[in-house]
Amino acid sequence: MQKKFKSLGSRKTKYFSKPDKNILETFENQNQGRDYLVPLVCYEFTALCPITGQPDFAEFEIVYVPRVKMVESKSLKLYLFSFRNEGIFHEDVTNRIFNDLWDKMSPKFLRVVGDFSVRGGISIKPLVQRFAKDVKDEARRSILEMVEGWDRSKSKLT
Repeated sequence: MQKKFKSLGSRKTKYFSKPDKNILETFENQNQGRDYLVPLVCYEFTALCPITGQPDFAEFEIVYVPRVKMVESKSLKLYLFSFRNEGIFHEDVTNRIFNDLWDKMSPKFLRVVGDFSVRGGISIKPLVQRFAKDVKDEARRSILEMVEGWDRSKSKLT
């Protein structure tokens, strides 16, 4: 039976003014017997500097290996857009996104990278990465090989 989503398929999109992990919706992984990578890239992330109120722009890359739950992409988009008026440091927002996704999905592996535009001559690129505790060494090596393959393929796309 197909799960009914709040945002996907709705006639009118509701945008949120405050980030909340409950914006994120999940669905069941139909390929639980296989480890595979799910890369998601948000090219238009915006938040505010908590000190100056100036906008901070970033590209966020989320890469995960699902277990049972997967994140629905429209809900992820709305969740990421909800940070637009939020005053938050780069490192904090990257960790918050990581924590909220980890809590919603409980994946085997998750990596979140925030690639923020240069401000004041410095580019900040926080990276948070984690394996679930029960993922064995051999599976970890295999997952890291997939991640490295994804990283290599990106350089060929640009």
